[in-house]
Amino acid sequence: MRKKIFSRFSIILFVIGLMMAVQYNTINEPDSRDTRDVWEIRQELSVEKQLHSELLSEISQMDSTLEKYEAASEASPEQALKETVEELRSLAGLTEAAGPGIEVSIEPSPEAVALGQNIEGISPDLLIRFVNSVNSFNNLEVSIDGNRLVNTSAIRDINGKTTVNANPIQTPPFTAKIVAGSTEDAEKLYNYLLSSPLLDDFYIDDLVVTVSEPKDDMVVEAYDGEISYQHLKEAEGE
Repeated sequence: MRKKIFSRFSIILFVIGLMMAVQYNTINEPDSRDTRDVWEIRQELSVEKQLHSELLSEISQMDSTLEKYEAASEASPEQALKETVEELRSLAGLTEAAGPGIEVSIEPSPEAVALGQNIEGISPDLLIRFVNSVNSFNNLEVSIDGNRLVNTSAIRDINGKTTVNANPIQTPPFTAKIVAGSTEDAEKLYNYLLSSPLLDDFYIDDLVVTVSEPKDDMVVEAYDGEISYQHLKEAEGE
């Protein structure tokens, strides 16, 4: 009888000890451990701050447009509407953009030309990386080989050809034109591209990048494609 009681008591103590051990491990060991280093966290924080800054800038721009429209609509509703439409066309990239900017030439490397290597077109991945690198700056207007980049632009491979807005990019040499918001922004972009490690990636693909000094009269072509309105619908009147 004593053996049975002792056995039951031992089992109860074992179960209690096991439950305490599991509870201790649950409290002291997190479900997932953050293995990022300080620089990775700082980089993610920088991206989030940039997005926050862009959102604030867009909100301020929308508020300014709304105030301007309300003020002008009292005097001349038709003129206010025309100005608003033209401003929206400009924001959508449907008009030419002019101002301070730079021109980026992408050409075959001299070594590839001297050795008679077959020069292939730029890869979509490399071109996307270039565009993403440039877009780390705000308020830029960009065209690649005469194709204006807008919010709906796509860079992809179609039948073995790198395309922008579904238009094939010619085999290098070709140019990309960038208009910045100010001369200071153009100079910052110029210095950034000259020191960018992305230039080494171009060289690996037998391409070299030449960045012109900032110009005051750079012009970027208007977007000549069709804008899709399939996700838009007419607002209901009050």
